[in-house]
Amino acid sequence: MKAVQLEKPGSFRYIDVPEPAAPGVGEAVVRVDCVGICGTDYGGFLGKMPFFSYPRIPGHELGVEVVAIGPDVTQVSVGDRCAVEPYINCQQCYSCTRGHTNCCEHHQTLGVHCDGGLQRLYTLPARKLHRAPRLSSAQCALVETLAIGCHAVDRGAPKAGETILVIGAGPIGLSAIEFAKLSGAQTIVIDTNAKRLEFVREAMGVETTFLVTPEGAHVSEIERATDGRFCDVVIDATGSVRSMTSALNLCAFAGRLVYVGITQDELVFPHAPVMHRRELTLLASRNALSRDFTRIIDLIGTGAIDTRPWITHRASFDEMVDSFAGWLRPESGVIKAVVELDG
Repeated sequence: MKAVQLEKPGSFRYIDVPEPAAPGVGEAVVRVDCVGICGTDYGGFLGKMPFFSYPRIPGHELGVEVVAIGPDVTQVSVGDRCAVEPYINCQQCYSCTRGHTNCCEHHQTLGVHCDGGLQRLYTLPARKLHRAPRLSSAQCALVETLAIGCHAVDRGAPKAGETILVIGAGPIGLSAIEFAKLSGAQTIVIDTNAKRLEFVREAMGVETTFLVTPEGAHVSEIERATDGRFCDVVIDATGSVRSMTSALNLCAFAGRLVYVGITQDELVFPHAPVMHRRELTLLASRNALSRDFTRIIDLIGTGAIDTRPWITHRASFDEMVDSFAGWLRPESGVIKAVVELDG
């Protein structure tokens, strides 16, 4: 059986792997139909993802169909179309026992810490499968991306009447925007890429966007847009040290700043003039929770989230290796690329 392996940064190859054995207790074998490509995959390819190990079969944004189930599996049946929750948690550590399964102390993300879904058949814990009969395989592959944004917005806990700022309109920022809008808060988006902001306005209906400039003109624009209050919740989805350190200045007094982007560098900012004076709350957001997947599947199924603008690029399994590098180029206009294995 053929799989795609990221052998080392910058080097994909097709390899042969054995087909899965019969599923064991609590397991399911799935046919992988669709794989979304995310920033983690790009970071792994570029050698910039801190948690990525090599060689690795990537793929954690998965749309699958169940083809076999093991003993004691009751939550899914053969033939079910599912989204995959790719965060494998131990269920026994202090974090897991308190419900924080997204930051299990022994956490393994499919396609990052262990091999992922860029292979035709794949064995998974059945508890990580979420039935999605009303969704297409491609929509199932979008659920995990949306879950990251859902959890980040939940961490900031915006309320109707407040203002929420999303910094960065890449896929994770876009997923946060979806849930910022659903919160009822006034949503503002800033980015360095004018085309991304055009997508946010035209495809996602966010009226207030500002282009980040080296001169910092966006700061005064945000101040004016909020009548001088700045933003109750700020979600930084950039992974940029410069953005993440300056984001505090965009927070309102008693505001909440959520870091959902990842950096390997140290963050340094003055405490007294901003952090202390405004009594800000600083939050991290990692992965997502099972309930986020359930919620998102329902929101897509009812049309509350329109996934049609999201997928801008597609490739077959055989085309993926040659197509991948092109998706990294800004001029490609990629919002979300998906690899289709069911062709």
